[in-house]
Amino acid sequence: MKIVRFSHQGSASYGLLEGDAVAVLSKPPFDGIDRTGQVLPLEAVRLLAPVTPSKLVCVGLNYTLHAEESGVPVPEEPMLFMCAPSAIIADGEEIRLDNASDRIDFEAEIGIVVGTTARNVAAGDAAKHILGYTCANDVSNRVLQKKDGQFTRAKSFDTYKPVGPCIETDLDPDNVDIKLWQNGELRQSSNTNDMIFPIGRIFEFVAGIMTLFPGDLIITGTPSGVGPMASGDEIVVEIDKIGRLRNTVA
Repeated sequence: MKIVRFSHQGSASYGLLEGDAVAVLSKPPFDGIDRTGQVLPLEAVRLLAPVTPSKLVCVGLNYTLHAEESGVPVPEEPMLFMCAPSAIIADGEEIRLDNASDRIDFEAEIGIVVGTTARNVAAGDAAKHILGYTCANDVSNRVLQKKDGQFTRAKSFDTYKPVGPCIETDLDPDNVDIKLWQNGELRQSSNTNDMIFPIGRIFEFVAGIMTLFPGDLIITGTPSGVGPMASGDEIVVEIDKIGRLRNTVA
């Protein structure tokens, strides 16, 4: 099941993406799937970011090959940092670089969308608290990341967290292909089975620190192949069964 959040005639709603149509839901999907019976053609709506989280939790260095290319040891536990939820944009929206000279990289990631309030959840029970999964691009200013010695400023500029286009509920998140294209050239190509910490362990770790609420988003690290972007680029993140997240750069 593919869940989307969309705008139609000035109002934001949730729906189910079914081919070239959207079946409108009467309430957010965190409260259960309830169809209104109204179906809209996809071309009549504008897709929004599928979540508006109270918090955006991020995991760094969570792919073996990315840790190797970064020249750092494999972490012993998930490395967490927070980013501003206001950085989130939707599929088709524009990434605006904060300046024209710094190295600012793309990072394809799979995102966990929290489905229920969760605290102190065992890894084996994580799926009960997850609504589904989405594509994300963890845009990162490497100059500021190095200068600050931490990640908040480097990764929290407005537009630096493209997310979407949908939430896929039927997915094995620990064995799915993840790719990124820059101007049609494949830059990242991996599988989530290269993750150091699988989805259940990440969820357990985060929920052991903070209460997670419906709609919160956890992005889970990027595979090898990260690289810089420039104005005019088109960046496409693709995760099997979820779809393609496409954004241009300015």
